[in-house]
Amino acid sequence: MTNQNHKHTALRILHLEDSPEDHQLVVRTFKQSVEPVEIKRVDSLADFDAALNESVFNVVLADYRLPGFTALDAWALMNQRQIRLPFVLLSGAIGETAAVQAIQAGISDYLPKEDLQKLRHVVQRALEAHAVLMAKELADVELAQSERQLAQFAEHLQATIEQERSAIAREIHDDIGGSLAAIRFDLSWIERHTTQAESLVHVRAATDMLQHAVEASQRIMMNLRPALLDHGLGAAVQWLAKNFSKRTGIETLVKTQLQTEKLPSPIELTVFRTAQESLTNVSKHAQCSLVRLDLTADRSFITLEVADNGQGITPPGGNQTGGFGLKGLNERAKTVGGWLDISSAHDAGTTVTLMIPLADSAAETGENPS
Repeated sequence: MTNQNHKHTALRILHLEDSPEDHQLVVRTFKQSVEPVEIKRVDSLADFDAALNESVFNVVLADYRLPGFTALDAWALMNQRQIRLPFVLLSGAIGETAAVQAIQAGISDYLPKEDLQKLRHVVQRALEAHAVLMAKELADVELAQSERQLAQFAEHLQATIEQERSAIAREIHDDIGGSLAAIRFDLSWIERHTTQAESLVHVRAATDMLQHAVEASQRIMMNLRPALLDHGLGAAVQWLAKNFSKRTGIETLVKTQLQTEKLPSPIELTVFRTAQESLTNVSKHAQCSLVRLDLTADRSFITLEVADNGQGITPPGGNQTGGFGLKGLNERAKTVGGWLDISSAHDAGTTVTLMIPLADSAAETGENPS
């Protein structure tokens, strides 16, 4: 059952005004409202400060000029105290310059005292605008928090993926690699101890297939866990490009200029995976005849550029198969403080550029890039 005696929460107004007569005019104006209103008058900065300490208000009305100070001083005091309230100037003629200065400072609105009939509307408008501003700031904070959580999740996901890749690579090496080695041993024994020409043909064919399986397992292990990174990022990228060119027939040119031999492991892995994914997208979509990989690093930045002479991305950012892979690379780059840029033009190729600052990354990981 609805409670007919329900009382609305009163609108609490702090009125900064040195004229009791003008204050009474404001009180009478708000008494015409059906909503309950409580108005407290103060006429000095000290009383204004004390009132903000003692009570919670919904809005501030302020005359512009008061003995020894102005409304801008009261506004500055609120900002210093980090108190966020709608602040409406209710004053006599203050001049256009002062009014503009007040609005630029962040004061909600200005109303001349001769327009007092508009006061309730101006206050309501200021309250609504303030509510929208607070909601936007809260949404911005929540969005920033969500983005941080998403970045943390992406970082955790990438770490989990790398752990799984390493585990699979170890299983291939230990189980499949051991089995292939045993098969190679048995085939070699059979080849040495048989004289039947037909059997030798089959043994040699099986040996060729076995060699293909060994190479495939080594390639899969390298893609899963780039052990070549232990010998340096430049060597790993060179291997990646050579393998890509052999597999696809696309000419691949690599240029490396690294002023440091050893980089933090997360950065090396990010660069390697970016080159790997970029080449994968080239093989799937570019329809090109040439790819260039440029890898450079100085004391401040490491930069990877993968450029092809293919058909380009049409339309840019379209829903192509490689899109999610590149978005994943962008998230991976963020985890080490870097960023990814993709430039493309129709029939003019695509360039993927990764840049990672080294000084901040080295400080975070406790490593020295030099």
